[in-house]
Amino acid sequence: MDIAGIQMGSGNTWDWLVQLLSKNPEWLSTKVKFFLPNTDLGSSSESPDPAQGVTLQLKLLCGRGLATWRSFIYCVCMELEVPLELEVLLLSTWGHEEGEGPRGAGTPSLTLPGLKRPHHSPGPSPQWKHCRRQRRELAQRYLELLRTSVQEHYGSGPPSSGQHLASLQAYIPPILQWSRATTPLDPQKGANSGDPKTEDGTDVSIQDLFSSRSHKGPRVTVLLGKAGMGKTTLAHRLCQKWAEGQLHRFQALFLFEFRKLNLITRLLTLPQLLFDLSLNPEAEPEAVFQYLQENASRVLLIFDGLDEALYPCSGRETVDPHSPRPALALFSDLCRGTLLPGCWVMATSRPGKLPTCLPTEAAMVHMWGFDGPRVEEYVSHFFGEQTSREAALAELRANRQLQNMCAVPALCLAVCLCLYHLLPGSAPDQCAALLPTVTQLYMRMVLARSPRRPLPAATLLGLGEVALRGLEARKTIFYVGDIAPPLLAFGAAHHLLTSFRIRMGPGHWDTGYAFTHLSLQEFFAALYLMASPKVDEDTLARHITLNSRWVLRTKASLGLSDHLPTFLAGLASHACRPFLSHVAQNDEARVGAKQTAVVQVLRKMAAHRFTGPKVVELCHCVAETQVPELAQLTAQRLPYQLPFHNFPLTYTDLAALASVLEHRAGPIHLDFEGCPLEPHCPEALAGCGQIENLSFKSRKCGDAFAEALSRSLPTLGNLQKLGLTGSKITARGISHLVQALSFCPQLEEISLHDNQLKDQEVLGLVEGLLCLALLRKLDLSRNSISVSTLLCLVKAALTCPTVRTLQVREADLIFLLSPSVETATELQSPSVPHPYPRLQKCQLKVHHAEMLIALLQEGPPLEELDLSGNQLEDEGCRLLAEAAPQLHIARKLDLSDNQLSVAGVSHVLHALSTCSTLAELHIRWEPPVAHCHLPLPSLELWLPCAHVHTHAQAHTRTQLLTLSPCSLSGNALGDEGAALLAQLLPGLGPLQSLDFSENGFSLDAVFSLARCLSTVQWAAHLDISFRSQRILLRGDEPAGSGRSPGPSLIPVLPLRSLSECQLEPPSITCLIAALQECPGPLEVQLSCEALSEQGLETLLCCLPRLPQLQLLQLSETGLTPRSPFLLAEVFIKCPQVQKVELRWASFAGCGLTQEHVEPLCSVLGKREDLCQLDLSANLLGDDGLRRLLECLPRMPISGSLDLSHNSISQESVLSLLEMLPSCPRVREASVSLGSEQSFWIHFSKQEEAGKMLRLSECSLLPEQLPRLASGLSQVLQLVELTLSRCCLGLEQLSVVLHLLRHPAGVLSLRVEEPWLGRAGVLALLEVCAQASGNVTAVSISGTQQQLCVQSRHSPSASRLAPCDLGTHHSLLVQQLTETCARLQRLSLSQVNLSDDDDGDASSLLLRDLLPALSELKSFRLTSSCVSTKGLSHLTSGLGHCHHLEELDLSNNQFSEIETGTLALLAALEGKRRLQRLSTILAKALKLLTEASGPVPPFCRLSWNHIDDVGCCHISEALRAATRLEELILDHNQIGDTGAWHLAAILPGLPELRKIDLSANGIGPAGGVQLAASLALCRHLEELMLGSNALGDPTALQLARGLPPHLRVLHLRSSRLGPEGVLSLVRALDGCPHVEEISLAENSLAQGLPRLCTGLPQLRQMDLVSCEIDNQAAKHLAASFLLCPALEEILLSWNLLGDEAAAELAQVLPQMRQLKRVDLEKNRITARGARLLAEGLAQGSGIQVIRLWNNPIPADAAQHLQSQEPRLDFAFFGS
Repeated sequence: MDIAGIQMGSGNTWDWLVQLLSKNPEWLSTKVKFFLPNTDLGSSSESPDPAQGVTLQLKLLCGRGLATWRSFIYCVCMELEVPLELEVLLLSTWGHEEGEGPRGAGTPSLTLPGLKRPHHSPGPSPQWKHCRRQRRELAQRYLELLRTSVQEHYGSGPPSSGQHLASLQAYIPPILQWSRATTPLDPQKGANSGDPKTEDGTDVSIQDLFSSRSHKGPRVTVLLGKAGMGKTTLAHRLCQKWAEGQLHRFQALFLFEFRKLNLITRLLTLPQLLFDLSLNPEAEPEAVFQYLQENASRVLLIFDGLDEALYPCSGRETVDPHSPRPALALFSDLCRGTLLPGCWVMATSRPGKLPTCLPTEAAMVHMWGFDGPRVEEYVSHFFGEQTSREAALAELRANRQLQNMCAVPALCLAVCLCLYHLLPGSAPDQCAALLPTVTQLYMRMVLARSPRRPLPAATLLGLGEVALRGLEARKTIFYVGDIAPPLLAFGAAHHLLTSFRIRMGPGHWDTGYAFTHLSLQEFFAALYLMASPKVDEDTLARHITLNSRWVLRTKASLGLSDHLPTFLAGLASHACRPFLSHVAQNDEARVGAKQTAVVQVLRKMAAHRFTGPKVVELCHCVAETQVPELAQLTAQRLPYQLPFHNFPLTYTDLAALASVLEHRAGPIHLDFEGCPLEPHCPEALAGCGQIENLSFKSRKCGDAFAEALSRSLPTLGNLQKLGLTGSKITARGISHLVQALSFCPQLEEISLHDNQLKDQEVLGLVEGLLCLALLRKLDLSRNSISVSTLLCLVKAALTCPTVRTLQVREADLIFLLSPSVETATELQSPSVPHPYPRLQKCQLKVHHAEMLIALLQEGPPLEELDLSGNQLEDEGCRLLAEAAPQLHIARKLDLSDNQLSVAGVSHVLHALSTCSTLAELHIRWEPPVAHCHLPLPSLELWLPCAHVHTHAQAHTRTQLLTLSPCSLSGNALGDEGAALLAQLLPGLGPLQSLDFSENGFSLDAVFSLARCLSTVQWAAHLDISFRSQRILLRGDEPAGSGRSPGPSLIPVLPLRSLSECQLEPPSITCLIAALQECPGPLEVQLSCEALSEQGLETLLCCLPRLPQLQLLQLSETGLTPRSPFLLAEVFIKCPQVQKVELRWASFAGCGLTQEHVEPLCSVLGKREDLCQLDLSANLLGDDGLRRLLECLPRMPISGSLDLSHNSISQESVLSLLEMLPSCPRVREASVSLGSEQSFWIHFSKQEEAGKMLRLSECSLLPEQLPRLASGLSQVLQLVELTLSRCCLGLEQLSVVLHLLRHPAGVLSLRVEEPWLGRAGVLALLEVCAQASGNVTAVSISGTQQQLCVQSRHSPSASRLAPCDLGTHHSLLVQQLTETCARLQRLSLSQVNLSDDDDGDASSLLLRDLLPALSELKSFRLTSSCVSTKGLSHLTSGLGHCHHLEELDLSNNQFSEIETGTLALLAALEGKRRLQRLSTILAKALKLLTEASGPVPPFCRLSWNHIDDVGCCHISEALRAATRLEELILDHNQIGDTGAWHLAAILPGLPELRKIDLSANGIGPAGGVQLAASLALCRHLEELMLGSNALGDPTALQLARGLPPHLRVLHLRSSRLGPEGVLSLVRALDGCPHVEEISLAENSLAQGLPRLCTGLPQLRQMDLVSCEIDNQAAKHLAASFLLCPALEEILLSWNLLGDEAAAELAQVLPQMRQLKRVDLEKNRITARGARLLAEGLAQGSGIQVIRLWNNPIPADAAQHLQSQEPRLDFAFFGS
């Protein structure tokens, strides 16, 4: 054969060969040289066209003859990776002798490289060639038979019993979405189907599932989808497409179902798995298997139902395909690539915990079901006839619930089947009304199987029993023996069961049966549980569980009962009762009881707080019940902040959530973070008016999600905050969002950060969103924008009148906005706030400075301009400084960290010296050199890493240092500079502070600064710490306060940590001389490691020269034992000294022993007004303490005595008891002998009428108890005794009570022991009966492990707290009757009064005890479970209590509420002395007033599920309640309608003093009406309306008429905005009686207006989580000064930084009544905390400042707390 013949005869084969060898040019050159050793290949191998060069070399080979050509072709096939189709063509065309004909070639397909074959020498043997051909032919024959077999299974014609249902309907592909794909898709293959991407969230088609270009390693795809999404249908669809020749990539496809593999218990090899369970080869299976191994990349194995696998996979891997393994182990090895390497594996599973055998690089694909277009397409295909199709689509479009159900493909099919049977003869929209829930849909589908006659009840119950047994055994396939023949025939005839052949092995087939879908099996199981007489209510309740989808944390594998609780809930619907009654053979009572039981279980679940997955499951169940009351309860109990984190959510999940939220009265915040979300699921939230905040954070949210969200946003009328962060939306999705958000004028905050948005997208967002009238914050952080775009955003911020601040810092980009200009005008605001651009670390360079100046000059005046952290350098900063007067910056210019030089700083200062408008200049400078000492005469400062406000040269220093505060820290001034500063300080204007830290000052320099204090009028504090080189001079008034400093200021000289400079006598003399000229009163605080006796004596000798001295404090100073005696002489030498403090608390840790006690007491006894004495941490021991106690009556202590940590024992406790009678001024003593030993005695100035004693962990011995009781009996004024964990057992406690002979009056004994929670009430009451005297009050708390016994000559209270009652009733009743015959108060809290043994015993005790309490005035039964019998006993006893004044029955669980109410009414008839009432049912109040007369003055109805109807009853009952003083209705559900009812009757309640309507779902409509009525309640003192969506309209109405005597105002979480807050604060300003204000959890980002008059009685201000920032804190701090009685300020969870801390630090020392400041979860750094510590050091009475969860390093926090213990950084406050 010549060359032309070869080319002409081969056709496309020649072109394929050229294309193949063009990819292997080196191999071809080697082979040509082998076959043609004497031929020159230079011209052919160096051809510029590779294909042309290959063609030339092939022509050379052809020219050598056919034998050479054949040998070359064999080398090509054996040594190169040749696709199978090409290999067959090459060998059949050129691989035979002359007499041989070509073998049949396989069908060509898409070419893919196969696995590399081993190299062989040219010219294989004829035997080898024959075996290879034969193996190939056998494989080709097997593959043809396999394809034919699959074609027959899915072929046309009548379906077989095993044929899949999907083949009967037109297949509509569901939504597929990548979740994780580590191998990139082939771009050439992807281009054919839309070029899909591999990012998370990308939609994919079926072809994309196998579009990887990875040639090595496992190719595993896991398809995740909930039940009914169509996973099995898709698996069968892939088989069908392959059989039809559409999946060209694969030569072989095998489908396995784990539900069938579970039935095979024997071990299998890989060939057995492939052939025995699918199709056996006709001959030589080993040859076929070897062929599959060689062509593994063309093999696809599908495993359906991975979540149903029963047997765990083994961790042991194998490479031997003939090794027997369990089926799941074979699956594991296939996934890992150890078996059949290179093959494709696809598995389907429900989301949850997947086997560990799956490789980490496996691609995860979520199957989401149908969106709207897919649903209509499916319905159109189902109904072939046009009329029925249009009717079905009309029903679907008219009913949203049907649309929601059809999002699940399995339910879409069920809907179509039901409509197919219901549409004929039905009126329009009638069919959809019959399918309101999924359960009723299945019920209709089952009934449609037999439309002419009812289905037999016994048969349905039988199928249900089979279904339940299968679910409990994780079994979905049944054999003939598992199902009775009649049931089997019925199920098959009515298409409820399907049958199929199961291949168990070679020639071994079994017939299996299964319900047509797993959900149908769950429905029948639920039907059996609800209708079978064999199942009681308790068993039924155990099946109602909420399965968390965080399966990774809970269980090893998924169960099969996902929908069983949902179906049980659905069958509890009233609409299902006729069907259930039929199945239960007309036993309606049993059906009704079970339906009630299901609802009760769900009601209990609704009262719990669940995590996100269980909330969704609960919503599904509640929606199925169709019980509005249950939906309302569930909706109201959902938390205000409802998070959903890291679990998949579908459209139907959000639809169920939305259906429940429709019954919620108040707003809710939904937060979805890290959840895989169905792309069109936001549409399910459309119209949900309860959503106030909506946040999505997921990389899987793309343009389709944004488009669906855009369709829902305009329908969310109350949405205030929207977050879409961390997504991958593009310009297309942004355009949809901007268009939709323009229809949401009520939005206040939008967050779109971390969305990878580009310049144009960001500009489009800003242009479209800044026009929203109520928008306050727009967050566009962590997107990709350039500097030029940033300048455009600055221009937009300056030209938009509502923008207040533009915050840019590295990746952060936030717009903060004020109310619109029109709103500000309405509020008579003087002007719109100046904008505040903050452009930090934005890479602004020198050439950007001019552009920025031009933009700023065109804009309005600025309040501040922050350009820190950029690269403006000297030139840029100079330009800005020169332009500052034209920019009209009102307050601050920050040019820190801009690569300034020393000369640049000077130029900036010189340029700003003429700027009269600028108040502050901030420069933080980090020079490039490590040391830079400048000559002193120029006074240019060295500023390494220091925060500096001004840096001046000599000629500008005096002018610029009038700024306040000022920092000169971190320079090299030295002692010479300190002397010069001491000369200049008197001439400087008033400063807020001046910082000299880190300037190398010596102690002499410190004294020189101290001497000038008398001449610096504004200086009040000089704070020096040598260890940290910190020197700070501070004033006592904030800058601009208008108050000139005078003699009233208190100069303080704290010298802390003088470890490097001992206070020797000469230094002390110099110090006193420096302080002599300071005005008084004077406080001196000294701290050094050691102070010698000579130094202390020198100090004491010099102190008389300081007549203005008021406080001497020696902190952290080591002293000798003689030092306390020397210091005690201070009181004699300096009578003006009011306080001496040593180591923070007097004489602590001085090594005092018992020998020092009497001399010390003798010295201290000469002081007449000694307040505090601290002798803790000494060595007194029992003897020393006894001596001290003996001297105690002669010591004039008026405050407290601390004797902690003095090595004492129980003997000291007894000595204390013996001393108490001789010390009438002792008011309280507490002793603890535990690990933290403490011993405190508190005194009063006069004789105390009542004494309290607390003993903790004293481990009293039995022989010490008589002495204890005797000592206690001698304390005449003892009123309260607490014994906590003192090792008192039951017998010991009886002894103490028996021996204790307390004098006349009241003695309250409280015992706390761990065993009290287990002792039981009967035993404890028996102990109480042993007490001497009359027991008038008993309190038993099991949870607190506490027993309280109160004795008094006149009967009083008795209280039993949470502890089940015992059994010895008659004896107890007799004893209690004797000791409590005149009992007036009885309280039972958290007591079990149900029908069990404990509850029955408790009710018997009530029955016998209550009739004996004839003078009972107050009865409380709260938070208890009460049975009908217990309630009967209760009402019987209450009938004898004719003097009852207070009745509290709130928050109980009565078995029958209506019955219990009527019984109580009968018992309360005629009880006209009732003063306080708290009940469980609103209707009870109305009935009670009708039966018993007027409502009592105190009505408490908290947490009673009262809705608007109940509130109507209450209002009717209150119309005549003219004596009503308190109305407590918090945490109910009265809504706007209930508020209107109350507003109508409030003006008729003249004595009303307190009303609490918190958490009642009241909106603006009801709030305005209430506010108008409350203005007429002239005596109202406490108003609590928090946790209602009142809004600004209510606040405006309240401001128009606040009650004149208002003391408490709580408006927490009331959706108040700037307008409402401004009006309220103006109305409150000057109110003389207001004591508490709570505005927490409202948006106060614009700040509170500054008070003008102040609130003289305000004690507490709650502003938690109000978005208050540094700007707002300035006015707030000034307002605090106008509230002199303020004791507590709550500012946690805000945006306060160091600037706010500085403002607070200035005002804290002036607030003398302030006790606590809460600053948790803010943005305060260590610098701000240090400023707060300085404020505390100025003599403030604050007890604690909470600073937990601020950005303060742990070591810095520890250091700060060691210096100032009142700073609290712990999670649990001290």
